[in-house]
Amino acid sequence: MEKQSKQTQMKGSLERFLPSGAIRAVEGQERVVELSFSSEEPYSRWWGVEILDHTEGCMDLTRLNEIGCVLFNHKRDQVIGQVLKAWNENGRGMARIRFDEDEASDVIYKKVQSGTLKGVSVGYSVDSWEEIMPGKKSADGRFTGPCEVAKKWTPFEISIVSVPADPTVGVGREMTGSTGRSWGYFEKQLKLNRIRYGK
Repeated sequence: MEKQSKQTQMKGSLERFLPSGAIRAVEGQERVVELSFSSEEPYSRWWGVEILDHTEGCMDLTRLNEIGCVLFNHKRDQVIGQVLKAWNENGRGMARIRFDEDEASDVIYKKVQSGTLKGVSVGYSVDSWEEIMPGKKSADGRFTGPCEVAKKWTPFEISIVSVPADPTVGVGREMTGSTGRSWGYFEKQLKLNRIRYGK
């Protein structure tokens, strides 16, 4: 039963929070910022450690580049901007976004400008996984198990978030370094709160 639940979740819609992000304003373009929205940072889930492979051909950016939008806290009814361009750079998903000018979007934009909101998160689905057993190496030798590596995955939205989880991406952050800290505990707590309070 647990294996079936694991496979169901792995095939569904996933989110990865990235705290204290790397969002920086683009000079000369008002309301436009550049940010990192994903990385290869190991991410703890209840079923194990997940890694998003960023080697060529693993991340499909077609959807983000054609119809990508920016949400607030993954709420599909809170669209705050559009993805102008998304690309893969040095093992990171990068994007240039423009905030909308309506009142609700402007509130978020100003909080990003002031540094109050720095977190970024990505919503995505995975079509193909590589399971790596404990102590074993991935087929390309880059990752050591135990972990599950997303070999074919598609980001479908970027969110500005108040509680992120991958400390290596986001708004206004240097593109180096990692705390290595696991946010699995916080993710589990958020799930429990959603169940408990129906949110």
